Amino acid sequence: MSFITVVEEDGRQIVEHPGSVAVVAVDRQDRVVLVKQWRQPPRKELLELPAGVREQGETPLETAQRELREECGLHGGEWQEIAHAWTTPGFVREEMTLFLATGLEEGETDRDEGEDLHIVRRPASEIASLLREIEDLKTLAGLLLYLRLTSPATTDAR
Repeated sequence: MSFITVVEEDGRQIVEHPGSVAVVAVDRQDRVVLVKQWRQPPRKELLELPAGVREQGETPLETAQRELREECGLHGGEWQEIAHAWTTPGFVREEMTLFLATGLEEGETDRDEGEDLHIVRRPASEIASLLREIEDLKTLAGLLLYLRLTSPATTDAR
């Protein structure tokens, strides 16, 4: 099943994408929940935010909540949209929405067939030191926004 198409506009090839989401997920133990999974384009495992593709008729929030439940078994909590941006605007028409979800409860996963990933939990206090391990831009952006939003110096300015 392909969810992308390639179109030509003004002599340029554009990849049409239905949109995506990513979640900075923080459980009730104040741990940030990430996933480690094989990614074919870089030919390696990457540590990433839970993320996924929007399905037809879903809002970004509905997609984010579904993906987090399916991949990590997490649900509930408080949700906040923290960013909305183009992923690769030079040739891909994909908008990504980043969410922060806190106070999440544990439950059962319901992964897609063939989805092989490992859940990684890190104390929120260790996120700044984790950044040097991250090779995925959506994850870097999400974690940096999380640090900015939760830093004592910036929480007073919000």
